[in-house]
Amino acid sequence: MEKKKRRFYIRASILTLLVVAIVFTIYSNLTKEKTAILQVGDNAPDFALIDMNGEKHQLSDYKGQGVFLNFWGTWCKPCEREFPLMDKHYQDYKDQGVQILAVNIGESDFAVQKYVDRKGLTFPVLIDDNKSVMETYNINPLPTTMLVNPEGKIEKIITGEMSDEAIKGNMEQIKPN
Repeated sequence: MEKKKRRFYIRASILTLLVVAIVFTIYSNLTKEKTAILQVGDNAPDFALIDMNGEKHQLSDYKGQGVFLNFWGTWCKPCEREFPLMDKHYQDYKDQGVQILAVNIGESDFAVQKYVDRKGLTFPVLIDDNKSVMETYNINPLPTTMLVNPEGKIEKIITGEMSDEAIKGNMEQIKPN
């Protein structure tokens, strides 16, 4: 009788491990696309977010223009240092077909509006309140900037703070011909 009990527990353990492995495999395959890491040359995933003025911005609406897609937070010191430089170059490049979309990650409209007003930013500031765009683009750390060329492909991925010269060079890189 003791042998039968032991055999039962061994078989039950093996069956449980197999079921767990199958469930994990199915889950991994279903979520694989979500966790795929974007690379240079990939199409930039489309999204639609609302800016601080209540206007909808959809990435696909900017096809034919270069998009300087910047992910940031109000608490991020490097973001704070590069915003005035980005705004300065935005004034020079917006009429040449380069747009900035600054995507705030999950902060309140009030906090972001206060920050935008204090900094005097003139480019569109969007709120990704449920962090869905951040997850789609696998953003980590902040700031991260994706350069999207006029064809809608990712031209370059920059993590961390950029200098004045780097911002200008990156805008030049995605400027339409």
